[in-house]
Order: sequence, then structure tokens, then C-alpha cells
Amino acid sequence: MPLLIKMLLKNAFRHGLRTGLTIAGMTIAILAFGILTTVVDAWYAGVEASRANRLITRNAISLTFELPLSYYDKIRQVEGATKVSYGNWFGAFYKEERNFFANFAMEAQSHLDIVTELVLRPEERDAYIKDRRGAIAGRKLAERFGWEIGDLVTLTGTIFPGDWEFVLRGIYKGRDETVDESIFFFHWDYLNESLRETMPERAGQVGFYIIEIARPELAGAVSKRVDSLFKNSLAETLTETERAFAMSFVTMTEAIMTAIQLVSIVVIVIIMAVTANTMAMSVRERLSEFAALKTLGFNRAHLSFLIFGEAMVITSLGAALGIALTFPAAQLFRSELGQFFPVFNIKPATIYMDIAAAVIVASVSAVIPSYRVAAAPITAALRRIA
Repeated sequence: MPLLIKMLLKNAFRHGLRTGLTIAGMTIAILAFGILTTVVDAWYAGVEASRANRLITRNAISLTFELPLSYYDKIRQVEGATKVSYGNWFGAFYKEERNFFANFAMEAQSHLDIVTELVLRPEERDAYIKDRRGAIAGRKLAERFGWEIGDLVTLTGTIFPGDWEFVLRGIYKGRDETVDESIFFFHWDYLNESLRETMPERAGQVGFYIIEIARPELAGAVSKRVDSLFKNSLAETLTETERAFAMSFVTMTEAIMTAIQLVSIVVIVIIMAVTANTMAMSVRERLSEFAALKTLGFNRAHLSFLIFGEAMVITSLGAALGIALTFPAAQLFRSELGQFFPVFNIKPATIYMDIAAAVIVASVSAVIPSYRVAAAPITAALRRIA
């Protein structure tokens, strides 16, 4: 066995340029596959981060239509609903329009009681809740703009026009890596008080309600109870799980995500063809050598081991380099496009798929050359020595 390993390593690097180019191609393929797969995972991050024990209630027509604040007390009395909060999508930017990020006006106390994956220090939480103009921001968002606790942050509203001033009272961290750390939250009461003076017709309206339920299996029953309360009213509701709510946004671009997934697979197929061609050329050039090995007593299993081993060495080196480069590439991607993909983490499953792809490429590319060597008559192959 040591002799066979020594032979396959020597064969793998016999043609340095060809082997190097094949390894480079494999590296690029694995890098592209890993990044594209992570992009798809990042797009679905909001769905994966959703909690099974939370429901979202919105206007049945569209999320852009609001609901009366008076629904709050009625929803709290629904059997199976343990906690209720509410809020509005604010839609503002910081200094320039390109500095856009998710920002919400929320009922602070109940929101933090339900969305427990937002981790704040106790003193930051208390300061935020007590300050009417207080706000909290995710760690990544604060790092992006260099914010520190106590800073005065001014956002320019689009849905609610004007300049809105907030005091940053806390910087939250996610309980795990699936939590979006690039969101800005502030008090719904602060928004509502301003609307009473500037746009009284929009005061007392909320964009959605968040409902925590006792057990996930009650989701269907509680949703029906909530929606039945407001059936045939001027603002009927649609209540769904947090996962279904998040998925409703993702499905609008599902065709794009499917296309990205297909591209990642095509990249692997292309490099598979390139590697197969490399192996075919290598075996064809050494067909007489394999015939000589047969005459020395090497059987089909030995020769197949040499061919498969050579293919595995080449693809493994390329895959290892591709996986190693995936992490700095992901960091660069995150720094440049973090506002669009706030949760951009390389999952262990992606690495496993990279490894599986390398094994598949090596196996498929070695099948035909291995069969050709095994089937070639010794006399015919030896004639090539001339």
C-alpha cells in the first residue's frame, strides 16, 4: 500500500501545469459553490430564525394597511395567547438614502418580553424602556455607523416624513448566529405622540401585532380565534405563524434563489467535466505504463486505486483551498453587502456539501479512465511503448 500511495502522488504531479490548473479550477468551483450556497441560506435566514411559538397578525388586505390599536386588548384576551406586542415598520435612513436598514417602532416592554433572542444588558434594557426617545440597535448596525451608547441618532423618515431624533440606550447582541443584529428599534409611543400633532388621522394605528402562544401546536387554533374577532370589520386581520409571515417575503424572489442554486450546481458539473478530461488525458498518456504494471502482477483493484487516488488528490487539494478561501470571501461579501444580507454565516452543512462535491467529482471523473485501463488488453497497450 505505501508503494501505491507513492506512485499515485508521483502520477498526480507528473504534469505540474496541468495539475495546477485543474486544482485552481476546482478551487474556484468550490469557492463559488460555497458562496452561492451561503447567499441562498442568508436569504432564508429570517425564515430559519423564526420561532414556532409566535404569530403575526396584520391587515388581511396587505401589510401596508394598518390596524387599530384598539385590537390590542381584544387579542390579549384570546385563549392561548400569553403575550402580545405591536409595532410599525418605520422605513427611515441615516444621513443618506443609501444608509438604509430595518427600523421599527415597537411597544418596548412587551416586545422585549416576547423577542427574547435580543440580548441586552439589564441596565441598557431599563434605560431604553424608561426613555421615551430611547432606541436600541443591533451590534452590527452600531459597528457599521460607529454608534455608541448615549449617542444622538437622527433618522430621516420616508413613510413618516421628517427628521426623528433618538438617544441610543442599548446595543443588543443576538442569542445565536441566526439573529439579525442590524435592526433599529424605538418606542411606538414616541411615534404615535408625534403623529397626533402632525398627522392625527394616522395616530392610534399599528402595522402588526406579535403574539406569543403557550404551545406551538396551538398556532392554528389561536390564529382562527384572533381572525374571527375582527371578521366583517373595517380592518379584517390575517394571523399566521412567524415562519409563514417571513416566508411570504422570501417567496417573492424564490425564482431568483432557485436560479442561484442551479448556477452553483452547474459550476460543479463544469469542473467535473474538466477533471474528467484531465484524468482521461493522464490515463491515455500512461496506458502502456499501466499495461506494464499488469505484467508485474498489479490487478484491477490496484490500478483503480491509482486512478481514483490521483483524482482524489487533485480534487481534495482544490476543495481544501476553496473551503479555506470561502471564509475570507464571505467576510468580504458581508462587509460590502451586509445591509442586504445581515445574517451571512457559512453553515457546517455548506462545508459538508463542498466535501461531498469534491468526492463526487473525483469519483465520476475516474470511472471511465479506470474502466478503460481495466479493459485494455496488455498486448495492445504495450504496443504504445515505442
